[in-house]
Amino acid sequence: MKPLQPRAEQKLQTRHALMEAARSLMDSGRGFDSLSLREVARCAGIVPTGFYRHFADMDALGLALVAEVGETFRDTIRQVRHHEFEVGGVIDASVRIFLDAVSANRSQFVFLAREQYGGSLPVRLAVGALRERITADLVTDLALMPKLQHFDRPAQTVLADLVVKTVFATLPELIDPPANALPQFATPQAKMIEQLRFIFIGAKHWQGLGQQKD
Repeated sequence: MKPLQPRAEQKLQTRHALMEAARSLMDSGRGFDSLSLREVARCAGIVPTGFYRHFADMDALGLALVAEVGETFRDTIRQVRHHEFEVGGVIDASVRIFLDAVSANRSQFVFLAREQYGGSLPVRLAVGALRERITADLVTDLALMPKLQHFDRPAQTVLADLVVKTVFATLPELIDPPANALPQFATPQAKMIEQLRFIFIGAKHWQGLGQQKD
C-alpha cells in the first residue's frame, strides 16, 4: 500500500482526533447524544467549521465510532477463534482475550456499552447491526463445532444470539464496575464465564428448535 501524502495523512489524523475527542468527552459518563459539534471540535483542537471536512454531522461521527469499535470487536473474535469454543478452560481463555481487548480499548467499549441503549437512533441502529454481524459470524463458527452438529441453522442462530447478547449485556458492568467489592463469583468477569459455560453445557443436551406445533 502506498504511503499517505502529507495532506491526506494530516486529514486522517484530524479525523481520528475528532473521534478521540468524542470518546474522551464520554469518559465522564455522558451519552453521545449529549455532545455538541462545537465542543467535540474544540476538544480536538480545530474550529467548528473544520468538523465538516471530516463528517457531515454528529450522526456521521457516531457511525464512524461504531465502525471503529466494530473492527476492534471482530479482531478480538478472530483471536478467540483460534481457541475451539467448548466447555471448560477454553471459555476462560476466550473471556480473558475479550477482557484484555476491553481493557486495551476502554474508551471504544465505553461508547459501545452505553450507546447500545443510547439516545441517538442512527447510532443505536448501527450498534444493533454490528451485533447482528457478530452473531452471524458466530453462527458460522458454531456450525463447525463437532458437539453441535445436531443443530440446524435456526438453532445455531438462537444459540449465537444468546451468546452475543450475554456478552453485550455484561459490557456495562465491565466498563463501570460497582464501587463495593464483590465476591469472586459475582464479578462481571466470573458471571460472563459461568453464563457462557451454562449456555454451552445446555446446548450439548438441547435438541434444537424441533418441529413447530400447530
